[in-house]
Amino acid sequence: MPPEPTPDHVRFGGLTFDDFRAMATDDALSPHERVGFPDAYRDGAEAAILADIRAKLPALDDRGRTVLDIGPGCAGLPRMLRDLCRAREHRLVFVDSAEMLDHHADGPGLRKVAARFPDCAPLLQELEGAVDAIVVYSVLQYALTDASPFDFVDAALGLLAPGGRLLVADLPNASMRNRFLASAAGRAHHRAHIDPHGEPVVTFNRLERGELDDALVLGLAARARSAGFHAWIVPQPPELPMANRREDLLIHRP
Repeated sequence: MPPEPTPDHVRFGGLTFDDFRAMATDDALSPHERVGFPDAYRDGAEAAILADIRAKLPALDDRGRTVLDIGPGCAGLPRMLRDLCRAREHRLVFVDSAEMLDHHADGPGLRKVAARFPDCAPLLQELEGAVDAIVVYSVLQYALTDASPFDFVDAALGLLAPGGRLLVADLPNASMRNRFLASAAGRAHHRAHIDPHGEPVVTFNRLERGELDDALVLGLAARARSAGFHAWIVPQPPELPMANRREDLLIHRP
């Protein structure tokens, strides 16, 4: 009898920068799986994700701006962002492992920096106060295993030009997930997708080790505000695949 398949939340949970480096070269994985998602979570969703990113980072629809994507990975979304930036004559910088960046062809308008952010001091110095739009999509949670999410966001804030925006997006907030699963809609979702005969187990007021939660997300927003930035926690549009349990942090340098 073949072994039971590993649940997705286990299979893609607790990944580190080095795990992603190895996954980037694993030909048995699909492009979505190489960046930590089952195909069902991302297939057909990337155009809607990019539309949401554009709505939250209006500089992307200007011309000749400087754009930074931290942890773009190697699936379709960064390729779509690259096409947009090429059409808008933006300067685009990808920061990720060399293994991930090898999936992106060299070409005009794209600069590839092989590094684990924010361990890229020369780039931080070069781009200090010069970036108009920063995308960090479904990446920050991995700073919990590799580094400090506060150091990560602090370093990104230092790169923003006046009027620039940082989108720390697709945050898997454990507190938000618990609130959703405790609702009637959440219980129905659990029966439809996880266990048709069971109820989700939800425990409030418990430390979720290794996971983002309200305290951390709100703390990041408060820290940015105290440093002179505007910061908002914003929802994802309902058509995105995990909008019922993920949210975005949007930060603007006035």
